[in-house]
Amino acid sequence: MFDKPRSTVLYSSDQTLLSGVIADDGQWRFPMRDSLPEKFRIALLTYEDKHFYEHNGVYLPSLFRAVSQNLREQRVVSGASTLTMQTVRLSRDNPSRTITEKLTEMIRALRLEWRYDKDEILALYASNAPFGGNVVGLDAASWRYFGRSPEQLSWAESTTLAVLPNAPSLIFPGKNQERLLEKRNHVLKLLYEEGHMDEQTLALSLSEPLPGKPYPLPQTAPHLLQTLIATKGKGKQYNTTIQVQLQQQCHVLLNQRVAQLESNFIHNAAVLVVDVHTGDVVAYVGNSTDLQNRYGNMVDVIPAPRSTGSILKPFLYAAMLKDGLILPNSLVADIPIQYDGFSPQNYAETFDGAVPASHALSRSLNIPSVIMLKEYGYQRFYHLLQKIGFSHFTQPADHYGLSIILGGGESSLWDITHAYAGMSRTLNEYHDSNGQYFDHAYGEQNILQHEAPLMQADQFPPFDAASIWCTYKALLEVNRPETELGWEVYNSASPIAWKTGTSFGNRDAWAVGTTPDYVVGVWVGNADGQGRPTLTGVTSAAPLLFDIFSLLPHTRWFNPPFDNLRKIAVCKESGMRYGEFCEHADSIWVPTAGLNAAACSFHRKIFTDEHGGARLSVECAQGRKMVAKSWFVLPPVQEYYYKSRHPEYLDLPAYAEGCGDDESLPIGLIYPKGDAKIFVPRDLDGHYEKVVLQATHRDAQATLFWHLDGDYLGETKSIHHLEIHPEPGKHLLTITDINGQSLFRYIEFIGKNNP
Repeated sequence: MFDKPRSTVLYSSDQTLLSGVIADDGQWRFPMRDSLPEKFRIALLTYEDKHFYEHNGVYLPSLFRAVSQNLREQRVVSGASTLTMQTVRLSRDNPSRTITEKLTEMIRALRLEWRYDKDEILALYASNAPFGGNVVGLDAASWRYFGRSPEQLSWAESTTLAVLPNAPSLIFPGKNQERLLEKRNHVLKLLYEEGHMDEQTLALSLSEPLPGKPYPLPQTAPHLLQTLIATKGKGKQYNTTIQVQLQQQCHVLLNQRVAQLESNFIHNAAVLVVDVHTGDVVAYVGNSTDLQNRYGNMVDVIPAPRSTGSILKPFLYAAMLKDGLILPNSLVADIPIQYDGFSPQNYAETFDGAVPASHALSRSLNIPSVIMLKEYGYQRFYHLLQKIGFSHFTQPADHYGLSIILGGGESSLWDITHAYAGMSRTLNEYHDSNGQYFDHAYGEQNILQHEAPLMQADQFPPFDAASIWCTYKALLEVNRPETELGWEVYNSASPIAWKTGTSFGNRDAWAVGTTPDYVVGVWVGNADGQGRPTLTGVTSAAPLLFDIFSLLPHTRWFNPPFDNLRKIAVCKESGMRYGEFCEHADSIWVPTAGLNAAACSFHRKIFTDEHGGARLSVECAQGRKMVAKSWFVLPPVQEYYYKSRHPEYLDLPAYAEGCGDDESLPIGLIYPKGDAKIFVPRDLDGHYEKVVLQATHRDAQATLFWHLDGDYLGETKSIHHLEIHPEPGKHLLTITDINGQSLFRYIEFIGKNNP
């Protein structure tokens, strides 16, 4: 019956209108409703059709009375239309009033009554009746004239809308509003006489003013509405899980934050808030507000793929904990590295030599993360990310390689926030189910009410509760390098595990945080991808993250999953399982798989003379008193950088005269690595440019002698940097110290012409 285009509207969890888009024909015509609010229904029937529930579509007494009046007056005085007949008339676009048309209406009204029940007919009428101007239907009229839903209208407001379809032009201010007021008040008095309201309610209702200038429809979640239109179609009513007050508050905070950042030419931001327990999205702000759309502000950033920066590092840390490849504080190398031309750098462009894995995560160090991914396997990590809902990694794993952990791939704020929510929900559900995992930990991602999850659940969650708990414990510390000043002020009364990320070129700033109840995800940047030097996760996105958490209820922290944890002894210095030669032990909780982790490999047993000043070997002891000692020893390159940050680190004693070192090589090659392929460009004269080789020695005063394919290159002392002009090809590099200890590495140089 009614095939006119409909407006597309978006409602919150409590049926508050969030946003709307006008129908294609320029009318505010909301999707049809299936029932009417009681006040409007009573007022409508009192005014239009008191006998509606008694007739079968045509009320004969009214019809006979109308015929008699019209014949007596020789003109049309009364039409005797029931609400059913008016519904038919609306469906036929209000044709001219003729006897033939009236007969058609009556026949179709009888058919309509046969097919639909009374309340359905009332809903059809109310959803399609004209209410003045381009406002059609009860819902559109209620929001345009009163700024709220029909269910929230007073008696006076409901009655005003009940009488409007009979004369819709009366709604406009200054145009016969006295007649509208007279009609409304007449019906209000009838309602009082029929016992629908008391005398005080009548008096208050009569004193209420008529609506003035129409309200603009709310635009609290316009980006979500446009995304739903693009993905699910227009002309529908979308009922979401969004909490309207939180949505409005997030919208205000986001715009305030962008206003602060605009002086640095940063114009866009997005926020997503997810309820951990249900997986429901409770706030969705797709972009900042700019009515002129100067900076792509109409773009919904939340589902858009953007470079991830460091935001994926916690997933790698949790995965390695789950498999027993690391313990929470296992030392990971932090030294210059290169893998097939890929040379990651830390944000501060410094090196720690070796750093506990938990500190590498909380400080978001890039090099340790790449080294950990190398051990875990980037193909394996790639499939893990797909398993937990990262849908934008569409190229093969080899396309991303090790760079995937530093933002070499793209993901969306939607996927990232829900992946963290999945981890938090797994930890919650472990306790709720007495240690048994539910099979939908990563399956619920809801924004529409009464709709199935957006992704299928895995039978087993990819992380166990213990690995997640240890990961969140590391993220609670949020230790940041000195170059990222200001993080200390972002504290909250509720403990929050949080992580930031900054993409290459400072194009995307991320921040995501979680409590047991909520996950908040924030993106800040420019929709057109323009980078800004000051755009970082900790300075641009983190403040907004904590502002939003301040809106949420304070909460407890996650309970430790003790059934999934084991308390073990670990080496205090290395963070690995306590080994044979470790001297100092800590007792910590680790995932069950940590029982199979490797024992400490950094402590070794050495022998010195009785004064401890010189090392001895069995071959050279010869009557000397040998003292066995445990010593913490890092590989040479790690040691080189570690000592600058750890003055307590003790160098191995030098060997006594006549003793050799069969245990380790004191020489380490910093650059290039043996498996590296070094591209050497030509200068403007066509000559190959220089390459700087770097090495280290445990003896800070050692002299090193350098050879390439047997040709002597030179010597270095203390600072072992050497410039060479290599020819393309594979070469054997030899570095020898004064004691005859030698390091051999094959290095390949590849010539490259300048454009």
